[in-house]
Amino acid sequence: MTSTAPDARQGHDAGDELSGEQPSPWERRLHRFGHVPRKDIGLRERLIPPYNRPSPRTWGVLGVPPALAARLERWSGWGGPLLVTLVAGVLRFWRLGQPDAVIFDETYYAKDAWALIKQGYEGAWPKDIDKVILNDPSRVKVPVDPGYVVHPPVGKWVIGLGEQMFGFTPFGWRFMVAVLGTLSVLLLCRIGRRMFRSTFLGCLAGGLLAVDGLHFVMSRTALLDLVLMFFVVAAFGCLVNDRDWARRKLAEALPVDEEGVLRPDTRIAQTLRLGWRPWRLAAGLMLGLAFGTKWNGLYILAAFAVMSVLWDVGARRTAGAVRPYAAVLRRDLVPAFVSTVPVALATYLVSWTGWLITDKGYDRQWADTAEGRSGGWTWLPDWLRSLWHYERQVYDFHVGLTSGHTYQSNPWSWIVLGRPVSYFYEEPGCTDSATGKCAREVLALGTPLLWWAACFALVYVLWRWLFRRDWRAGAIACGVAAGWVPWFFYQERTIFFFYAVVFVPFLCLAVTMMIGAMIGPAAGAGTRAELGLSPSDSDPTGERRRAIGAVAAGLLVLLILWNFIYFWPLYTGTPIPEDAWRNRMWLDSWV
Repeated sequence: MTSTAPDARQGHDAGDELSGEQPSPWERRLHRFGHVPRKDIGLRERLIPPYNRPSPRTWGVLGVPPALAARLERWSGWGGPLLVTLVAGVLRFWRLGQPDAVIFDETYYAKDAWALIKQGYEGAWPKDIDKVILNDPSRVKVPVDPGYVVHPPVGKWVIGLGEQMFGFTPFGWRFMVAVLGTLSVLLLCRIGRRMFRSTFLGCLAGGLLAVDGLHFVMSRTALLDLVLMFFVVAAFGCLVNDRDWARRKLAEALPVDEEGVLRPDTRIAQTLRLGWRPWRLAAGLMLGLAFGTKWNGLYILAAFAVMSVLWDVGARRTAGAVRPYAAVLRRDLVPAFVSTVPVALATYLVSWTGWLITDKGYDRQWADTAEGRSGGWTWLPDWLRSLWHYERQVYDFHVGLTSGHTYQSNPWSWIVLGRPVSYFYEEPGCTDSATGKCAREVLALGTPLLWWAACFALVYVLWRWLFRRDWRAGAIACGVAAGWVPWFFYQERTIFFFYAVVFVPFLCLAVTMMIGAMIGPAAGAGTRAELGLSPSDSDPTGERRRAIGAVAAGLLVLLILWNFIYFWPLYTGTPIPEDAWRNRMWLDSWV
């Protein structure tokens, strides 16, 4: 079978030989519970781990001929993720225009997006315009007076693109968000495959994201947070690609001995210049778009930049650097900074182009007022001083937003789904209910079993990072922390659970990593020899442990899938009898 454990490795350098040492008695005893002893891994595999491949035995059990098996294996790297993405897309676009209403904060972003597309800046909309838009959008005129908005424009430009294609309707303003939600599933499949070196685990990570309720609801609602999440995942994927790219460069520069074995070299590891790194530049662009969607993208920019530099430290240490931090400081730190921070800030400024060139946006001419002329920094361009003043006002608004809201929640409660947000609710009459009423709701609620499993998965990930120094566990923990921890500094502010959608992909990666550990690695020839077994010997204890792990993992995945189906009516606004709705309110705080 395919080795699916997240720390599994296949292949070794020419010249590697199995140790002749016999396993200790305690290792033999632990083997009956699935313990697999570590074996030395060659430098090439440490720098560029190979991808796991299904064993011929697996294809034989499935009755697949060798020629077809080779073809399937060759195409599975993209075929599997695309199939998962197709399923996710069908789910997200099914009746996307329902409810035919302006739900929750769509009342802000859908209209601001329409104004951006039509005139380049947000307008001050009348308060009672939503019903007019739903009844006859052709009658709606974009207000010329500028509107005071408190989020950067990138996410609204994205929403407006869908409105430009399909009109000022619920389907139109939700279309591009659904596209990005679907594409984020594809990205996570490919990211998971690259991180775990397993197509199966990559597709599992994307599949879990496809059936998460919060991600699903946010993919069908014209809010900014899903757009932010997409750019964060794209930036993360670019950095994971950059990590492999840099390590491959190091491997190509290192010497190979007469037996073909890659050897470390201190001089090369400490002095090699890696040159232009396109994936890191792409990550800077994606992080700028994230920052240009919502300001909390700035925290993610900082976290990811530090994470990327630490990856460089690990790569140079593996290649033989005696002082890897000093080497990174001399060779990598400045290029890393230039590739991310200035690129992200430039992208952020470009995102304000509509506000800049129209000269009609809110506070666009502030620098020309008496207050603006009397202030400091008058040597700067007027447009930059006006933008800075506007941003200061927006910051003051955000930190001072303390007005109560029915669905506000504390970030401590997010991971256990303490207080989901109801975007839409009505009680149509029906004959199927004992009360004569049905409930129709769109509830921003993560799939409960997935999130509660993620609580355990995060503990496992932290253990892997702290005690096994697993870079993948550290990357997942960084993604969760970057999207979650900043909100703990603003607990007095009015904040909502749906902000957590930005780190949902990393929760899915954490659960996937835990599931891979539950299944465990397949014992190869090297492991069998270390345990005193010949290649022809059976290994009943290891196979039994793996079978039990696979059953437990499969049961968990099926329960998560069932859980998503069970809550489907609450995710899509499907009318159900009131008593069925109450049965789905598992916690009192969900009502």
